[in-house]
Amino acid sequence: MFLFSFLQKIGQYALLMRKVFTKPQKWQVFFRQYMAEMNKLGVNSIWIVIIISFFIGAVIVVQIKLNIDSPFMPRFTVGYVSREILILEFSSSIMCLILAGKIGSNIASEIGTMKVTEQIDALEIMGVNSANYIILPKITSLMTFVPVLTVLSIFCGIVGGYAVCVFGGIMPADDYEYGIQTMFKPFYVYYAIVKTIVFAFIIASVASYYGYNAKGGSLDVGKASTDSVVMSSILILVADLLITQLMMG
Repeated sequence: MFLFSFLQKIGQYALLMRKVFTKPQKWQVFFRQYMAEMNKLGVNSIWIVIIISFFIGAVIVVQIKLNIDSPFMPRFTVGYVSREILILEFSSSIMCLILAGKIGSNIASEIGTMKVTEQIDALEIMGVNSANYIILPKITSLMTFVPVLTVLSIFCGIVGGYAVCVFGGIMPADDYEYGIQTMFKPFYVYYAIVKTIVFAFIIASVASYYGYNAKGGSLDVGKASTDSVVMSSILILVADLLITQLMMG
């Protein structure tokens, strides 16, 4: 039964994406929706990204300094390792898991509410492709803006590490700066951006699927929201492993 249910969900998801990725009926309406979703889903997430990244960057520097403090280890190691952690995993993967909770639940609950209050049925009756009209702007805006949030997260994490060096006296700021610049590989930034584009698609499309297929009342909307966050998080971790193997292997 579990396998049948799983395959059924994959089929429903594929059919929904087929409806989503069609030519918009009115490009002007699509771009207006696109900008509104970018503001609602992306711009409104900037502050949580800044705050979390700043303090996590500071904590990473403190932890690394305390745990690898050795006369055999170059002093710039703390900055170097902090930068690699931020670029390769935290700002690209862990931040997307956090966004899956914030943005994914928002999308699923919004579309789920439209579904159970029959707003989506009303659009279909009027001859509007409801999946394309509602979901496509969310997916495209998120895939556009999440890479921006990732770059911002990397920057804020590095600034947080620098701040704890200057104001916390954990280590000389010059050594941290040198470590940040040592053996930098621009490819890692491209790798992080590619990952976040894929993760943004997963967050938006999975949340939209659960919201679009919600049935019943408000309790079912809440369940759809929870299920979307759980499934998005699992798929992000799986995709993270696959992309890392493909791009870094």
